[in-house]
Amino acid sequence: MNPSLCTRRRRPLDAVMKALIYFCAGLTVFILAAMLVYILYRGIPQVTWQFLSSVPSSLKQVYGILPSIVNTLYIVLITLLLATPIGIGGAIYLEEYSHRGRLVKWIEFTIETLSGIPSIIYGLFGAIFFGEAMRLGYSILTGSLTLTIMVLPIIIRTTQEALKTVPESFREGALGIGATKWYMIRTIVLPSSLPGILTAVILSVGRIVGESAALIFTAGASTNLPKNIFSHPMTSGATLTVQMYFGVSNGKYIDEGFGIALVLVVIVLLINLLTRVLSRKLEKK
Repeated sequence: MNPSLCTRRRRPLDAVMKALIYFCAGLTVFILAAMLVYILYRGIPQVTWQFLSSVPSSLKQVYGILPSIVNTLYIVLITLLLATPIGIGGAIYLEEYSHRGRLVKWIEFTIETLSGIPSIIYGLFGAIFFGEAMRLGYSILTGSLTLTIMVLPIIIRTTQEALKTVPESFREGALGIGATKWYMIRTIVLPSSLPGILTAVILSVGRIVGESAALIFTAGASTNLPKNIFSHPMTSGATLTVQMYFGVSNGKYIDEGFGIALVLVVIVLLINLLTRVLSRKLEKK
């Protein structure tokens, strides 16, 4: 046997590429760690109970974020209530009912196009269509409807991938014993793909919490607490990201902006941890 076939040859280019790969991975971790350390350094002194539980007031010289926290929760809840059934229903149609024809190709092309449109364009469309044409004005509902369109590609594509992970034998077995297609989807496919669907929903929450450009044009910048929990969606309301933008842009509340950034980082980290924990529990079940 030729010993050259069994021995491992070392090539200089392989060593260089391996070093570059490790360098890129380390650089990514370093950038993330540096950002987190700097945000913690600037943000921790600002995050106090008064900061989290008060309303902004120029007369009292208080800069609080409680209204923005409430507005963010409203927008997250309304957007998920609208986008989740539409997104999951669209994914089920594409994976379980549709035939690979021209219509499906156009739908998938539309989804890919929606995922690539800049958020500022969504904001302009939402302001004109929902705000002006539908006469909703600057309101939390206008912002939620706009974000619904934005997060639909995330929910649809992620749910599609989750449905693809269900073995075809599960479907064939259910149909073979006489189950209807919808009963098979409802009792076999959806429960099996639930971890992936949950991931899609929680990823959408992260996108909603971090969005600002589209909400500036649609939801407005009011920082008032709701007077009525049912009519509040029809009023203007700034989210955490929008309040941070306006606070930092005028140069007056830069330190407070780092406090809001720290709150947002904590929310995103908690969302990611929740995704991992719930996905693992559902996979075990």
